[in-house]
Amino acid sequence: MLDDPRTVRVTGDDTAACYRRRVDRHAEADARAGTGPAPGPHPGGEAAGNKWQPIREAYCWCNLTSGNASRALWLVLLPFMIANLAHWMRPAASPRHPAQRLYDLLVRLVALSLTVLLVAAACEVALDLVAWQCAAATACTADASWLGFLSPARGGWWSAPGRRLALATAVPLLLVGILWWLSHRTWSAYESASPPPRRPGASQETPPSERSPLQQGGFWYGRRVVSRLRAAHVAAALLTPATALLAATTLGDAPAGGPHHTALTVCAVVLAAAVAVLGAAVLLVVWRTARSEAQPDDAADSAWVRALPHAALAVVAATLVHAGWARPGWSGGGRLPTAGVFLVLAVLQGGLVLALAVTAWVLRRAAPRDAKPRAALRGQAGPAVALLACAVGGLMSGGVAQRCADWLDGDASPGHPGSRLAGPPVLLSWQASTLPLLGLVLLAGVAVAAVRVVVVRRAVEPDIAGLYDPSETPDAQRTRQIATTIARAGLTDGAPVLLSAVAVATLLTGAGAVVGAWLTGLAPGPATAHAPAFVHAAAETAESTGSWLMGAGVVLLLTLGRRAYQDAAARRTVGVLWDVGTFWPRAAHPFAPPCYAERAVPDLTWRMATWTETYDGRLVISGHSQGSVLAAAAVWQLDPVTRSRVALLTYGSPLERLYGRWFPAFFGPPSLEGLHRETDAWRNLWRLTDPIGGPVRLSGEDGRAVDRGPLRDPLVYGRTLQHPLPAPILGHSDYQADPEFTAVRAGLVARLGGGPAPATDRPGAPPPPPPDGTDETPAQGSSGRSSA
Repeated sequence: MLDDPRTVRVTGDDTAACYRRRVDRHAEADARAGTGPAPGPHPGGEAAGNKWQPIREAYCWCNLTSGNASRALWLVLLPFMIANLAHWMRPAASPRHPAQRLYDLLVRLVALSLTVLLVAAACEVALDLVAWQCAAATACTADASWLGFLSPARGGWWSAPGRRLALATAVPLLLVGILWWLSHRTWSAYESASPPPRRPGASQETPPSERSPLQQGGFWYGRRVVSRLRAAHVAAALLTPATALLAATTLGDAPAGGPHHTALTVCAVVLAAAVAVLGAAVLLVVWRTARSEAQPDDAADSAWVRALPHAALAVVAATLVHAGWARPGWSGGGRLPTAGVFLVLAVLQGGLVLALAVTAWVLRRAAPRDAKPRAALRGQAGPAVALLACAVGGLMSGGVAQRCADWLDGDASPGHPGSRLAGPPVLLSWQASTLPLLGLVLLAGVAVAAVRVVVVRRAVEPDIAGLYDPSETPDAQRTRQIATTIARAGLTDGAPVLLSAVAVATLLTGAGAVVGAWLTGLAPGPATAHAPAFVHAAAETAESTGSWLMGAGVVLLLTLGRRAYQDAAARRTVGVLWDVGTFWPRAAHPFAPPCYAERAVPDLTWRMATWTETYDGRLVISGHSQGSVLAAAAVWQLDPVTRSRVALLTYGSPLERLYGRWFPAFFGPPSLEGLHRETDAWRNLWRLTDPIGGPVRLSGEDGRAVDRGPLRDPLVYGRTLQHPLPAPILGHSDYQADPEFTAVRAGLVARLGGGPAPATDRPGAPPPPPPDGTDETPAQGSSGRSSA
């Protein structure tokens, strides 16, 4: 971005920092000493013989979002990140609307259910499939020799069912410990960043309806919220294996007459009551944990909230002792009674999503009229994304359980005749059998997208040649290439249709799986044993295909994450969704990947505020792609006086196209209009070939439109004397190569300095001439990073 190999860090650390060209490092000190130009535009300075010179500075936050390949494991937290997104996708109703708190609470409950689902899947694999079913089957332990010490045939100390289960509990406890540690470590590095030096506010000229929530002083300081939610989720995660152990030991405590039967029964009742009390406390914390965004919340948590995870850990320890007590005559077999928890979770999640949809509909009706037209899915984006989070969580938990069961059962199919294992819960088998139907929906969506590309390409092909010099000879292949790129870039706007189709199909197939598992109590294949042969074959094929798809989906997810940190093309694809998902604070799920903006936005705000105050300066902050979103968020956090000294330059920006549609309460038309009103100037560059960036659709009060575009891409159609080689189609990248970028940037710098704007930045000016490959225009004062 600095266009100079000799760069130096001027402030920041190895995680995020500001950089300059080496020659600009001491520009301020040179200006004070009179040996260099002043760092910023000074009206009248030119007449005094001291020409002003803008200083180019780049802010890089790449280590907040990327890093080494181990971060691919963060994709395991994908359901948590998606659920957190649902919190921010609420319709743009007033924050004081009574349905607002209900919406946020429902999303937090969905997030809590996902934590329980993840730990329940670990319990299913470790406790049920390995320690309960496989260890009790002689044929299974014969193949899995590493489980031999758990076999009842050997009569070892660990062969008792309760002790086998207590030992296997180490797996889900280890998972909870990792999540606990990771959440605390990222919380200390991200949510604990200090807030801006000045309290942000809005100009009195800006109507209240145009004031974005991102202007509130505590928006990017979620330290207490994440801390409270972490305590609740860790406690819920620890109580899940404790509940599984208590449910399993009821099988051994049922026979009466043992010498310790009464003591064990009393102990089980006490532990169950403790689990119930702590579970109620978890729900209370989740219910009362709402974001306080008006100002940074530095208050300490209550002692009982901080003690909640430790109390749950104590209950787990007592449950382990209770489960390990000897129970003569108790042997394993079949499935654990905890298999029904997946059915309960599926019904609970479906009910929460439906309630969320009704709440979103109420909020949509109360939203301002000008915030409704381009909202994705008519305000139902949040419920649809919450349902998608539940589906991905079910896919991952079911895929791991199915693959583990197939591995332990050898050549047989778990749960079918001839199998040595009862297999995973019936609901997981039914959910697996519905995956081929969802695959057909996705294939249909891909087919519709392909048809749309062809239709749009044919529609725009006749207009391509008119965008360039009419003297150039038309080239059918070149025209088709440009038109195809434009058509593919437009697929981004069709994402809501595909998401709605997948959400409806997921809801229907999920309901069918719940009904089938509840009515039959058997896997799909055996459940159709009395049906015609072709129905039986279809059911078994669907189940086996879905089971493999579940396992392949988990492997593919991890492989894609690993590749994203090694291959630039994969990083570009995954990075777009990842940057959007981790931009938002962790308001619903504390185990979601950390929010890099809670470090980046205060960094940028600190830098802009202190620089303008120290040198009484003006600055242009520019951002490409996700950098434009960070730039806008940082400008919102400035106080009105500082904000009025800032000009905004965005290019390839998803501010309206993605954020405005999917997050209307924060980036809707009223909020963007308020941002434009309070900054000195705003220009936005976009292309038709860009699949991410687009116009912000704002009118300029200064007689100049905010949007400058669509820019020509490629810059020239064919080979010319100035361009003897074919010009590439740039799409989302390299906006600086366009001469319009240079002209607009120079216009903003001249506007801040009080000088004349270039002719190309005036209303009605002709388009700029083709570039000659040079750029001598001074760059802007601060810049966001290109986020590809």
